[in-house]
Amino acid sequence: MTIQAPIRWGIIGPGAIAKDFTRGLKDSRLGKLEAIATRNPNKPGLADDFPGARVIHGYDALLADPNVDAVYLALPHTGHAEWAIKAAEAGKHVLVEKPMALTAFEVDAVIHAHRKAGTFVGEAFMYRLHPQTQKLWELVNSGTIGEVRAIKSSFGFQMGKFIPDHRIFASELAGGGILDVGGYPVSMSRFIAGASLGRPFADPVKVSGMARLNAEGTDDWAAALLQFENGIIAEVSCSVFVNQDNMLRILGSDGRIEVPNFWFADGGREGGDGKIDIIRNDGSRETISVGKQKHLFSFEADAAAEAILAGRQELTAPGMTWADSLGQARALDKWRADAGIEFSIEKSTRRINTLSGRPLKSGGTVIPKRTIPGVKKAASAAALGFEDFRTFASGAILLDAFWEKGGNIFDTAFIYAGGYTEKLFGEWQKSRGVREEAVVIGKGAHSPLVYPDVISKQLTQSLDRLQTDYVDVYFMHRDNLDVPVGEFVDAMDAEVKKGRIRGPFGGSNWTRERFDEAIAYADKHGKQRPGALSNNFALAEMLDPIWAGCVTSSTSEWKQWLRDRQIPNFSWSSQARGFFTDLAGRDKRDNEEMVRVWYNEQNFVRRDRAIELATKLGKSPIHVALAYVLAQDFPSIPLIGPRKLGELDDSMNAFDIKLTAEQVQWLEG
Repeated sequence: MTIQAPIRWGIIGPGAIAKDFTRGLKDSRLGKLEAIATRNPNKPGLADDFPGARVIHGYDALLADPNVDAVYLALPHTGHAEWAIKAAEAGKHVLVEKPMALTAFEVDAVIHAHRKAGTFVGEAFMYRLHPQTQKLWELVNSGTIGEVRAIKSSFGFQMGKFIPDHRIFASELAGGGILDVGGYPVSMSRFIAGASLGRPFADPVKVSGMARLNAEGTDDWAAALLQFENGIIAEVSCSVFVNQDNMLRILGSDGRIEVPNFWFADGGREGGDGKIDIIRNDGSRETISVGKQKHLFSFEADAAAEAILAGRQELTAPGMTWADSLGQARALDKWRADAGIEFSIEKSTRRINTLSGRPLKSGGTVIPKRTIPGVKKAASAAALGFEDFRTFASGAILLDAFWEKGGNIFDTAFIYAGGYTEKLFGEWQKSRGVREEAVVIGKGAHSPLVYPDVISKQLTQSLDRLQTDYVDVYFMHRDNLDVPVGEFVDAMDAEVKKGRIRGPFGGSNWTRERFDEAIAYADKHGKQRPGALSNNFALAEMLDPIWAGCVTSSTSEWKQWLRDRQIPNFSWSSQARGFFTDLAGRDKRDNEEMVRVWYNEQNFVRRDRAIELATKLGKSPIHVALAYVLAQDFPSIPLIGPRKLGELDDSMNAFDIKLTAEQVQWLEG
């Protein structure tokens, strides 16, 4: 559907910031207020606060309204991701009041939803579109105060008293200063650092934060240091219980720039003259003013409208682009993590639904199910590995998405993230109630603790973290050739008899000879045979182990062994750690690991053929590489490790490719 000006806006959440946006729309060139959604349509004063707007009962009803083109989302922080995603699903463009979401993982999920839907989403930092901001960029970039060396910025106010259930303080509502007002000095510091480099923004290379926490565990006042690649150090502070001077100071080699209340252009919510004071080292002063402008919020309304009318999905600089919003969220994540703040709403006991606010759905078919020898449940064709998440809320986004696509194998290990990966999965499976449908891989006995007695001790801890009394598949993470293999078989068989391993066990990074010896020992002594392997297997052969003690099964000898025995292999680095996306060519030598592990003529030939076949199929070489692992004539289960929803969705393309035996052979060269 073609949208024409004026953009018809609907507002979700009739609070103070929504009133400001409404006033801004009156000054906008390209927008008008169409409707406002509320869960309390009988609330007094709505007609006065939002004159001319239809009052719609319920947020879903507004998203379904055909006369609403775009939505301004003005809910408390905790509702941003959910309703921004629902807006995408409804085909609505959306401008989300800052912060776009609680974390960078949530921001990524919001952007992912709109990228797929083809709709616009932007983060509403109203000051970014005011002419004062562009003028600051020009002054800094042109060297008005010489080389920028430091930035100091604060935004702080004092509430009258501590009210635990107020949105400013409540952990349930993601309260505290960092997300409420700390984003302003952080975003401006990133903007100024970018200007000094000739960019729209710059992300800090280091963030160190701290805060004073209240009884809710949210921050009353907080401060952080941001260090940028060119040496700039930004000192930022925020508060909801301390009045601050709320001044931006940019310190350079030839002077400094001072801007009071930069987010209001020094003029309150209506916007001011945008005065910028330049104080040079000789004491001389100059004041630059961009002059009285339209309502402060009109600029972001028009910038969003311009993007929507032009068919763009994001704002342009100096507005918050998607990359800018992601960088902003990462900086705030680090500040909050350093301060020890995890909101109660982010914990597993409260985050029981998906990020879109709905219960987890089963029955997805994007990832097909298959039978794996020794595994008693229907299992997905791929397994999910997830080592990079450090909070439940962040990890649950990917776990939920994998499950809803049909994935049900999860790769955990005693050693991953010091045990946190197991803990995260345990909380997730319990909150979602999916343990009996899930296939859980457990791993223990990693170097240097590769001994028979370690298996039971570590499995006890793993099961406690996983909040279950068994794993479906178990691997020793490494091998120790100084220990007779029978002792390891005995230890794992004992766990089978206890019911703590209810499927196949085996080794990760074991040799063929060692595995055969283990099978022979088990047959001779009446033990359960080792029945699964977890070695590297990929279209590209691993030339040198990525990590000490690692083993690849990609050679022709290995493939024949797996084919003859029909041993399931759960392959790590099944996509060769980016080798098939490294399309710059054979002369790209700046990645030491890639050169050492994957670069040889055979692998280059295979990559060239993957590129050729991918072009014919309308896919990417990485999809062909994953399809190759899936197409083997022995049970081959790739472990995939996406960090973001876009990466997960991209991997799903491999399931559209059904390689023939001839194509598999041709890819191998």
